[in-house]
Amino acid sequence: MKFYLTTRLTPSRRCRHGIGTEDDALFVCPFTGEMVKFRNLLSKAQRAGGAEVRSHSPKSRDTMPSILVVDDEEQIRQLIRATLEQAGYHVTEAHDGKEALQQYRLDPADLVIMDILMPDQDGLETTTTLRREFPNVKVIAITGGSDMIGILNFLDVAKMLGAHSTLQKPFEMKTLLDTVQAELED
Repeated sequence: MKFYLTTRLTPSRRCRHGIGTEDDALFVCPFTGEMVKFRNLLSKAQRAGGAEVRSHSPKSRDTMPSILVVDDEEQIRQLIRATLEQAGYHVTEAHDGKEALQQYRLDPADLVIMDILMPDQDGLETTTTLRREFPNVKVIAITGGSDMIGILNFLDVAKMLGAHSTLQKPFEMKTLLDTVQAELED
C-alpha cells in the first residue's frame, strides 16, 4: 500500500500537510487530526510527483529525537512513521517484540511506541523486558484491543509494567504527536 503526502490546505485552512492512502481515499492532517477526502488530492499529488514534506520541528537532522515504532500491522507502522517523520523525528520500525528488543539493544531510541497485541512476543512482555534492561526507557503503549486481564484492560496493565503513556486505537495523529512531544520533553 502506498502512502501519499500532500501540502494541500484542509477546508478549515488550519493544516497544509496530510497523509493518506489510495485504499482509504482520505487524508489525515497529523497536526490537527482533520480528515479530508483524498481522491481529489491524489491525482494532483501524483501529477506533481509528490509534494515536498516539510518538518514542523526546529531541530536539525543531527539532533532529531529517535523513535522506535513496534506494531505487527504494517499499515499502522507506516502511517505512524510517516506522521512522525513529517514532524521531524527519526523513526525505525519493528514488527514484533523480539525484533524491537534486538533493535533497541543495538541502537536505543529516545522513545518507543509499542503495540500491546502482537504475535510471538507481545507488547506487555517486551515493555517489561525493556524496563528491566533499560530502566530509563520511555514507552507509549497502544492497542486496539479492549480485552481485560482480570478487572484491568491491557493499557492499564501496560502502565503498571512501565509504559509512561497509553493510547487506545484508533487515535488521532495530533493526539499521537502531542503525546510523543510530552514524553520527549520529560
